[in-house]
Amino acid sequence: MASKKREVQLQSVVNSQNLWDEMLLNKGLTVIDVYQAWCGPCKAVQALFRKLKNELNEDELLHFVVAEADSIVTLQPFRDKCEPVFLFSLNGKIIAKIQGANAPLINRKVIALIDEEKKIAAGEMARPQYVEIPLVDSLDEEYGEVHYESNVEVYNMAVINPDAVLMRKNLEIKEKITKEGFIIEIQENMLLPEEVAREFYNHMIDEPDFEEFVYSMTNRLSCVLIISQGEDTEVIEEEALPQSDDEEEEEEEEVVEEPDPLEEPHVRFAPMLVKKKRDSLQEYMDRQHMSDYCHVEDDAVKVSKFIDILFPDFKTMKSTNVQRTLGLLYPEVCEEEKDNVLDIIQNEGFTILMQRQVVLSEEEARAVCHVHEDEDYFDNLIGYMCSNNSYILVLMREHSVERWKELIGPKTVEEAYASHPDSLCVRFASGNFPVNQFYGSSSKAAAETEIEHFFPPQSTLALIKPHVSHKERMEILKAIRDARFELTQMKEMHLTPEHASKVYFKITGKDFYKNVLDVLSSGMSVVMILTKWNAVGEWRRMMGPVDPEEAKLLSPNSLRARYGIDVLRNAVHGASNMSEAATAISNVFTESNFEN
Repeated sequence: MASKKREVQLQSVVNSQNLWDEMLLNKGLTVIDVYQAWCGPCKAVQALFRKLKNELNEDELLHFVVAEADSIVTLQPFRDKCEPVFLFSLNGKIIAKIQGANAPLINRKVIALIDEEKKIAAGEMARPQYVEIPLVDSLDEEYGEVHYESNVEVYNMAVINPDAVLMRKNLEIKEKITKEGFIIEIQENMLLPEEVAREFYNHMIDEPDFEEFVYSMTNRLSCVLIISQGEDTEVIEEEALPQSDDEEEEEEEEVVEEPDPLEEPHVRFAPMLVKKKRDSLQEYMDRQHMSDYCHVEDDAVKVSKFIDILFPDFKTMKSTNVQRTLGLLYPEVCEEEKDNVLDIIQNEGFTILMQRQVVLSEEEARAVCHVHEDEDYFDNLIGYMCSNNSYILVLMREHSVERWKELIGPKTVEEAYASHPDSLCVRFASGNFPVNQFYGSSSKAAAETEIEHFFPPQSTLALIKPHVSHKERMEILKAIRDARFELTQMKEMHLTPEHASKVYFKITGKDFYKNVLDVLSSGMSVVMILTKWNAVGEWRRMMGPVDPEEAKLLSPNSLRARYGIDVLRNAVHGASNMSEAATAISNVFTESNFEN
């Protein structure tokens, strides 16, 4: 038992990012044995470590640690490696690395570094300026690239501040980030929770107006982006040109070397494709002068924590490849079997995000039926598709594109009978045309393009009235988010008669308008632009009937039923149609009104 206790004291166990960060606070030298969970720490060097510990007798300056690569984000480059790796941390900075259980080399390194620390403490030498080494595997170093072999992806988080969102700078910033090759995994406008705001902006905590800043970030709309690196190198074309005679003479004056018999000094090289490492997101932001509008967090551990708080489903959806696809039911299935098909779709684990009935244009019909364009019946098929209602759906589940294509089967009934007898193609085969009566997107990218075409985003103006409490306001905002609206713009306003007329311009001449003004002038309203497909209709459905008492009977889950008091204090307001929405948005969200 005594021997086992000494082993625990000899090497501390580090198996989380938090423990790794604490370990870096060690004073002096820490020797880190990086190991894989499946094979454990390197036993071959434990006797050496015990010998060094006893002989040097420097408990304050010398520490030994075993660190599990699989559990620590910082050690991602060493995951799934067979060879032992030893890192040397000097006062929190990784200054050296030894690959393999090379006991003599480790021994010399430890003794030399501890000897240096003793001399520095005694004032006999100045501290050397060690450069912190990058944590990469030796094979990666040899080829000049780092490949993360773990399936854990590292993200940055960027927050575009409320003033920039109000001035629509977020659109410009997102466009530039995407063009640079970064991938925006999530983008959402939101009010930051206080705990996130305080930790994300912790670097500003000593500033005198920090509390006021936190209040602004938690009560005004910011744009939160979760960003992955994409390809972190860019390929550029470079041409190696010969040096001029003057340049060659200058170099000869500095260094005299024997000429290489294989060297041809005046050869003009052909253009080459060269890989260069792209700037980090923060470096790119600085270079584009966007840092005043946007703060970036690149600490993988912190970003992971923020993702868990703000987007709790993201990691699961990412790891299981949850995606959207577009599905289409041909007219005959739409008319006769739609309900049966919808039941099958839901039983197969799909979530129906959006759905609509539509008569396709000729261009749309040709795109949907293009696989049959060489058939004799193609023109008749197009005429049929353009004369009758089809049913279009946006479906979501893991591997949605592939799963929907598999479920519907191949392009013709004959092929489906031969290879996919249980497919929807066979189950709902029609006598009119020998084709599959269903359509699905060919890829994830195609699905997103087709979804935006058939379900174009629409914006409406929405308002939360002054009598709604802060708690109820937060509940309404959550309901808006759960309904998959994008909160495009939001600002808190005191709706004076001048400002109220910009929202309620349709009723300014009505007898009851004075009563509306009295309600609006009683406090601050929240004015929003909400965006999604069919936003006007969807928001009116969420609001419910104008009278809260009627809403409780006809639509008990509506916002007016839950938060309304009477016809005037009915919690929320929205535009009646697209024209009214466009006018109200233009009236309220213009640059001249930003200060409100």
